[in-house]
Amino acid sequence: MASQLPSFPRTIFTIVEPISLVAGFLGPLVDVDWFIASQIDDGAAAASPSVSSDNARLVALQLGNAYGLLFMVGVAVLYTTNELRVVRNYLVALLIADITHVGLTCWGLGYERAIDVAGWNAVTWGNVGFTALLGLTRTAYLLGLFGPDKPVSAAKKEL
Repeated sequence: MASQLPSFPRTIFTIVEPISLVAGFLGPLVDVDWFIASQIDDGAAAASPSVSSDNARLVALQLGNAYGLLFMVGVAVLYTTNELRVVRNYLVALLIADITHVGLTCWGLGYERAIDVAGWNAVTWGNVGFTALLGLTRTAYLLGLFGPDKPVSAAKKEL
C-alpha cells in the first residue's frame, strides 16, 4: 500500500524512517554507556561516558528494543496492508508519538538546552530535529499537501 503514497512521503516513511529506527535499535546495543551519556550532552560526559547504573542500562536497552519493534511494525504496515485507511491511521498514531517525543525530549533537556540549537549533539538532533521533520512530513501528507494518493489498481479476479 505504501506504493500509493506520493513519492516524497513514501521515501521518508518506507526508507529513511526505517533506517533511523534500526540506528535507534543498534545505538544502545553497540555502546549502551555512550547512548545513555549522549541523551543530554554536557560536554565531558558525552566525550567519555562513565559507567551507567544497571537501571539506566536496562532502560536504554529496552528503549532500543522499542525502536526495533517500531521498525518491524512500520515495515509490516507499510509493506503488507492493502488498505490506505490503515496506513493513514498508522501515520496519525506516529504523528501523535512525534509530538510527545519532541515535547518530552525538550522537557527533559530543560528550557536552556532545548533552545540552544547550536549546542545540540547528534542524539538531540535525532530526537528533536529529525522527529519534528517526520511529524511535519506526516502532517503535510495527511493534509494532502503532497498531492493525492495514487489510485488502487484493480486486482484481477481468479476464476
